[in-house]
Amino acid sequence: MKKWFSLPGLLLMGVLCWACSCNSGTKDKESAEKVLSSPLYAGLTDSIKQFPQNHELYLQRAVLLSQNNRHEIAMADYKKAWELKPEEHIALQYVSNLMLINRPEEAISLLKESLAKWPANPDLHRRLGEAYTQMGEPQKAISQYNEWAQQDSLNFEVWYEKGVLLAQLKDTPAAIEALEQSYKVQPINYNGLALASLYAATLNPKVITLCDDLIRKDTSGIINDVLYLKGSFYSDTKQYDKAMQMFNECISRDWKFADAYIEKGIVLHDLKKYDSALKVFTMAATVQNTNPDAWYWMARCYEVLGKKDLALVNYQRAAAIDKNFEEAREGIERMKK
Repeated sequence: MKKWFSLPGLLLMGVLCWACSCNSGTKDKESAEKVLSSPLYAGLTDSIKQFPQNHELYLQRAVLLSQNNRHEIAMADYKKAWELKPEEHIALQYVSNLMLINRPEEAISLLKESLAKWPANPDLHRRLGEAYTQMGEPQKAISQYNEWAQQDSLNFEVWYEKGVLLAQLKDTPAAIEALEQSYKVQPINYNGLALASLYAATLNPKVITLCDDLIRKDTSGIINDVLYLKGSFYSDTKQYDKAMQMFNECISRDWKFADAYIEKGIVLHDLKKYDSALKVFTMAATVQNTNPDAWYWMARCYEVLGKKDLALVNYQRAAAIDKNFEEAREGIERMKK
C-alpha cells in the first residue's frame, strides 16, 4: 500500500467531506428554551430579548451553540441572523450548520440564493460543489466547478477542487489536467504535491521535473514528501540506485519516516537482498509499530527465507492492524498449509 500525497495535509478524499454531527445526541434534544436560559447563554438571550433586531447577537449565540455541539438549536439563530442581515459570511456559517444537521437540500438552496447575490465568492462555489458531492451527485458538483471556472478561470482553487473531485471519481487523466491548470495559474506546494502524486501514481516522468521545482521553491517543509515521490517513481520504474538515494535522504532528514523505510526495503526485496530488506522493514516497524506494511513485508522476507513460523506471526500482525489487508490474509493461508 504505497503512500501517495494526492491530498497534501489533506489528501485527496478527505478534503471534500463535511463534518458529521453524530455526537449531538441528547444535547440537541433538550428543550431549546431550557438551553438558551442556562448560564452559558443567558446573557446573550437577555440581550436578544432587549434588541431583537440585532443580527450580531443572534450570530454570536449561534456560534456559541455550535461550539458546544448544539447544532439543532443553533439553526434558528443562524436563520434569524441571515434574515436580518443577509451577508456572505453569515450565509457560509448558516450553510455549514445546515450540513451539520443533515439538511443538504436547504444548504444547496441557500448557496444558490447567495451565489445569485455574490457570484464572485469562491467559498460559496466551493461549498456548493462540496454539498453536491456529499449528496452523492458528483456530476452536479463537476458542473458547479465548470461554472465557477467560466466565471474565474484564473482562480487556482477552482481547478484544484475540480481535480480533487475527479481524482476521487477515478478519472485520473481529467484530474491531472485540472491540477495542471491549477499549478499553472498558481504554482504552490499543495496543488503541486497533489499533481506530483498523480504523476507518480501513473508513472509519468513529469513527476521528476515537478518535484525538483517544488524543492527549489519549498518554504513549508514538504521536501521529504517530494523526495519520497521521486523515490517511488524511480522504484516503480526500476531505477533502483536513484530510488535508494531518495529514500536514504528521506530517512536522513527524518529517521521516523516509516514509509521511506518500507519503500527502501521493497527495493532491496526486489533486488533479492532479503536479509538487508528484513533489517530495513524491522526498523520501519520499530519507528511505527502500527504500520501494517512493515509487518507484512517482514513476513514476505521470512517466507522467502523459509522461516514459515516467523512469516505467519508477522502476516497475522499485519492483518490484525488492517482488517482489509487481503494480501496479509493470503499470506496467513499459505503459511498454514
